[in-house]
Amino acid sequence: MEIVTFEGVSKTYRMGEVDVAALDHVSLSIPPGAFTAFVGPSGSGKTTTLNLIGCLDRPSEGSVTVAGRAIGSMGRRESAAFRGEHLGFVFQDFNLLPVLTVYENVEYPLLMIRDVPKGQRRGAVEHVLAAVGMEDQADKYPAQLSGGQKQRVAIARALVGKPALVLADEPTANLDGATAQRVVELMKRMRDEFGTTFVFSTHDPRIMDQAEVTFHLQDGRLTEGPAIGKGADHA
Repeated sequence: MEIVTFEGVSKTYRMGEVDVAALDHVSLSIPPGAFTAFVGPSGSGKTTTLNLIGCLDRPSEGSVTVAGRAIGSMGRRESAAFRGEHLGFVFQDFNLLPVLTVYENVEYPLLMIRDVPKGQRRGAVEHVLAAVGMEDQADKYPAQLSGGQKQRVAIARALVGKPALVLADEPTANLDGATAQRVVELMKRMRDEFGTTFVFSTHDPRIMDQAEVTFHLQDGRLTEGPAIGKGADHA
């Protein structure tokens, strides 16, 4: 089963008295475990696509299925619970809580969404921090970290709940070239270790070069992809 499927998906936003089509009848599928990139210019529909996959929005037309669930039928609470159980998020500005330590930032999703016992939480947090090479920084605060370190913590936070899918919106945009390359390599290693599907919105050629499935969007339409959105097995 494909982990993400769009069937004839359109998304229209009302801007004043004008309807703006962010997506226009997009159909695509993403296989489990694929390192997947959505690329295109600003305003092409990349972020809207990630928001739909992330159950942060609903389609105006068509259907979106994520991890076997039709997101259009979910209520707000059900969507929040689904995100907590199945999805992780990585943002370009890291979104770490400044008053929490590295350890506490990574632990946070397990406290907020899931009723995970303390010992199990500790094991999960320590495992992902070691996986991203940040176990020796567990007691530091975000202000004490470099950009690359913050993004590694954000990746650990996204993975701590063992989600089926991680959504990353321009995750290397605020990093220098060498750090961005290391972060891309890290995410691919994490995919291989955890079996997580990574889906990116990106302009970064490093991610594009590493992607096994790539979809090109232009003005809300899918212009290029595996059989124009029919999915592709990853190597």
